[in-house]
Amino acid sequence: MQAAKSGAHIRANQLGVQIGKNKYLIDLREAGEIVSAGNLTKVPLTKSWYLGLSNVRGSLTSVIDYSLFEGSEPTSVDSSCRILAFSNSLSFNSGLLVSKVLGLRNADEMDLIDEQAMNTPDQQKKTWIINRFLDSDGQIWSQLSLSSLVQDQEFLQIGL
Repeated sequence: MQAAKSGAHIRANQLGVQIGKNKYLIDLREAGEIVSAGNLTKVPLTKSWYLGLSNVRGSLTSVIDYSLFEGSEPTSVDSSCRILAFSNSLSFNSGLLVSKVLGLRNADEMDLIDEQAMNTPDQQKKTWIINRFLDSDGQIWSQLSLSSLVQDQEFLQIGL
């Protein structure tokens, strides 16, 4: 991952993760540490998708259940779950609870799905989903922009 972040000649420039039942691609420049989903400290009077705080290498990190944020079912926490911290470059001390880390992916080897066909009213307001791809196995991958997500007012308002 370090070589890919530095721009070395590696074509797999996206981190593949599964959150709930959906697959996402995240730019390596926006991804930080990946740590086990250990103890989370609940924070009172916060929305259900705000899972609480976790200690990630000595820093308190807010942990979000992105699946719940999107209005889907909560992410089941098991031994394969991880917290994907946001990159320090985003200046946003947060992380997403992911069901599985699927490794590096190359979006160039996937087919871009025509957004006109996918553009439902619900998708139009999700400005942090910048593309959707279809891989050779017929799986749909959504390209998630963490930098756009941290600018969304709903995402920033964790309090009830």
